[in-house]
Amino acid sequence: MNGTTADNVILPPLPERMRPDSLEKFVGQASLVGKGSVLRRMIESGNLSSFILWGPPGVGKTTLAHIIADTLDREFHTISAVSAGVKEVREVIDSAKHKSLFSRSSAPILFIDEIHRFNKAQQDALLGAVEDGTVVLVGATTENPSFEVITPLLSRCQVFVLHELEAADLDTLLRRAIREDVILKNRNIEVRETEALFRHSGGDGRKLLNILELVVDSCRDRKKTVIDNATVAECLQSGTAIYDKGGEMHFDIISAFIKSIRGSDPNAALYWLARMLDGGEDPLFIARRLCLSASEDVGLANPNALLLANATFQVVHSIGMPEARIPLAECTVYLASSPKSNASYLGIEKALQAASADKTASVPLHLRNAPTKLMSELGYSDGYKYAHDYPGHFVDLEFLPKGMEGTVFYEPAPNAHEDKLKAYLQACWPKYYPEKK
Repeated sequence: MNGTTADNVILPPLPERMRPDSLEKFVGQASLVGKGSVLRRMIESGNLSSFILWGPPGVGKTTLAHIIADTLDREFHTISAVSAGVKEVREVIDSAKHKSLFSRSSAPILFIDEIHRFNKAQQDALLGAVEDGTVVLVGATTENPSFEVITPLLSRCQVFVLHELEAADLDTLLRRAIREDVILKNRNIEVRETEALFRHSGGDGRKLLNILELVVDSCRDRKKTVIDNATVAECLQSGTAIYDKGGEMHFDIISAFIKSIRGSDPNAALYWLARMLDGGEDPLFIARRLCLSASEDVGLANPNALLLANATFQVVHSIGMPEARIPLAECTVYLASSPKSNASYLGIEKALQAASADKTASVPLHLRNAPTKLMSELGYSDGYKYAHDYPGHFVDLEFLPKGMEGTVFYEPAPNAHEDKLKAYLQACWPKYYPEKK
């Protein structure tokens, strides 16, 4: 959307017109910016340290960075990791050095949008300036920083998690826009239903306001604009179906892609893959999801799936588009056509629940390491039996903490490969994996 015309003046889109300029006007993320929160206290004290904002699109990452800079009256530099390189990063750092010489509290803020798209060399270029306080880095990412940000840089930044906006937050944005926007406040707008509007927004405030503006524009020749589920559906259906890799469609289509693989439908999976590639989706994002699907959905029903998915990720990283479409398609078809098992996924979920429920369970003495004489005297490793010294390289020994003996986390799924695993486990542990009669 290119903006709205008012008195022959082209205005920016509604989300930009409604961008808040203070924490008091910021909607959502109360745990992050509410009174007494960590980030709120950091801002109020003026002692700002580098941090990364991690969350889905349209939840306020960029807006929050601007508000912080305005509140603290800091010089503000913004870089998009999609288009900028090391040269742009160094230019900003060089221009910021004279500001931070006088006081750390005056160090400029360097905001990097989509920081996960920076490669290692680009992220390395930030390290010195972040460490010595030349700049305060504020990064924004929709991807898990643990995977996308290099460890040395991540260790110098706090990570703040932002969540999708709730229905109450979306309603606040909706009512405020209708009441305060320079265009909308002069229109006769009646809100009768919000279910479709909020559902299609998907917790994305920017998407909500874009849809609202689309609906209002479509009714500009009417005396009254009625917002209800039917009107929203009609406007979205008649609008151009564009794959928005930064918005709701991004998450909807990757969900359809993964579910098609899980459902063993290679044709549907290829279609959703094509939709993503045609929309300009990052091929590495798709390759990472294939690795996850290989582990979660195919699992031990076909252990080669993860090997192929990982190889696909490496190939895609090496060759890039448009050639990357071919290994992506190959892996997609292979995963969708493979037998499925989520037994490992279910097993680790059960184990995590057990570990969380009892964080103090002691390691049995016979499983402990005994590198010193004192530890040996205390019984460490006493009673341990080396499996390879026994027939079949197996010995009946308890490996779980006291009180958890016999707990079964992994239940083999019924498929050719895990049937073999099950037979082995039944031979080793008949009391835990009894044969069904």
